[in-house]
Amino acid sequence: MPLVGFGLWKVDQNTTADTVYHAIKTGYRLFDGAYDYQNEKEAGEGIKKAIADGLVERKDIFVTTKLWNNYHKKEHVKAMGYAQRDAWGLDYIDLYLIHFPVALKYIEPEKLRYPAWWGDAERKTIELDKVPIMETWKALEELVDQGVVRSIGVSNFSTQLLYDLLSYARHPVSSLQVEHHPYLVQDTLITMAQEEGIAVTGYSTFGPQSFMELPPSFRARADSVPMLFDHPVIQKIAKAHGVSPGLVLLRWATQRGIAVIPKSNNKARLQQNLEVNSISLGGAELEEISSLDKGLRFNDPGFYLEKPIRIFD
Repeated sequence: MPLVGFGLWKVDQNTTADTVYHAIKTGYRLFDGAYDYQNEKEAGEGIKKAIADGLVERKDIFVTTKLWNNYHKKEHVKAMGYAQRDAWGLDYIDLYLIHFPVALKYIEPEKLRYPAWWGDAERKTIELDKVPIMETWKALEELVDQGVVRSIGVSNFSTQLLYDLLSYARHPVSSLQVEHHPYLVQDTLITMAQEEGIAVTGYSTFGPQSFMELPPSFRARADSVPMLFDHPVIQKIAKAHGVSPGLVLLRWATQRGIAVIPKSNNKARLQQNLEVNSISLGGAELEEISSLDKGLRFNDPGFYLEKPIRIFD
């Protein structure tokens, strides 16, 4: 799996195919999607066009996608695995993740295609379901056996959940994806995953910046802190290396051994993000950035939902 990829969260469905195609032309080979992002079909179209035009072969592209919370039961995992692979229009998915360690009541996709956290189109009902992670994981393993996906992993899991999962996993826990930025360093979790041979990908590397365009309840925490791009520590280090603050944040992550999945509609920024390893931060600089840690999580359904789901508490 490449260390720098392109994240598909919040990429407009109407422009996703062209965005992905251009990202491939720029040099991106890892694409991070999810059922909940509502653009898998379009992302797949961009990849297939790049393959048809001879820019890449399928083996050159690494596709990650995620299983949403309403589909954790065994029969629903398998149905969604096949459906999501077909939506991408590819022979297989490289990496399939459990998006959150919580099950919501099943809703037929024909009735509500993208429910997010809610059980109704009006977004008033939130209802948990009783499905153990073991059931979901074993169904994912069957998808590996059947060649639908090549590898499996998890997102937004804690150390305790990882230790439990490792106790019965038949196929490797290939990857852990978590929120990761200087305001949420998660050192213990990341160290534990790396000790267990689990590749770590960080999302929202730019911290609050990723959440500013969301509805008020989802961005309330982001509104309460300085943008990392503007933080004096990040500004100082960026100036010292002659690079942008964004590149400093990405390099801080990759030097910790964490893959990053930024997105950008700016062509110059797309190229710049790929060149993250062109600089090397010193040990003192890495520590200074990590010292900004506030334990501040922006993607927290225990905070932004009217009926909190306290996954991280």
